[in-house]
Amino acid sequence: MGYTIALGGKGGTGKTTIAGLLIRYMLRHGMKPILAVDADSNSNLNEVLGVPLAATLSDARETMKTSVPVGMTKDVFMELKLEESLVESHGFDLIAMGRPEGPGCYCAANNLLSSLLERLMNNYEYLLVDNEAGMEHFSRLTQKDVDLLLLVSDPSRRGLAAACRIADLVRSLPMRVAKPVLVVNQVTATLPPWPAEVLKNFDQERIALLPADPLVADYDLAGKPTITLPDDAPLVRASEELFDRVLRPVVK
Repeated sequence: MGYTIALGGKGGTGKTTIAGLLIRYMLRHGMKPILAVDADSNSNLNEVLGVPLAATLSDARETMKTSVPVGMTKDVFMELKLEESLVESHGFDLIAMGRPEGPGCYCAANNLLSSLLERLMNNYEYLLVDNEAGMEHFSRLTQKDVDLLLLVSDPSRRGLAAACRIADLVRSLPMRVAKPVLVVNQVTATLPPWPAEVLKNFDQERIALLPADPLVADYDLAGKPTITLPDDAPLVRASEELFDRVLRPVVK
């Protein structure tokens, strides 16, 4: 496995938008091939990237419980469904996890998916995982170390508290996180002093500010992929400065 990036944060903070802009940055700097994993049950990373999404891995997991074709083993069936769920694009591939488990036992399906995903990830130099608010999904499915963790918040107290809770959670999980960074998005004014819990989890070098950008909402309403924002958009300029800083050792 190559370089691993994970994103987490409270819903509505622009986490998936940042994930899309990060993929754009990586492609422009020759950091490919990338496997992008949309681990948010509300899958919309494909819309940010402007690619179609035909199926999710949760669809395959549900189907395995009830209707594996006669003469096909569950392993072969799940591998076929994994391939069907993979969206191939220029420089990156995308796979979406889909909704959380419903009632019933998913141990066999999850174990198969974990094994298949691990094999798939070995084909890529870079892995980017867009998570839900918690990091359990990432840990359960891959058990991989994380080279860069971007915890995205808005300037609200609740958003910052959520990011701090995730930082605490990650430290309790069986994974190594080399570089956790707090990304405060949608900033419109000078911020007050950081709450104590923020400074406990992140030093000043691991905190970045990104401006609110009305173009993001305009693109969303028009159905335009955020990855196509113009180079001079305030969010694009600020995010590229951030990516320059946090990815400097690995940019080609």
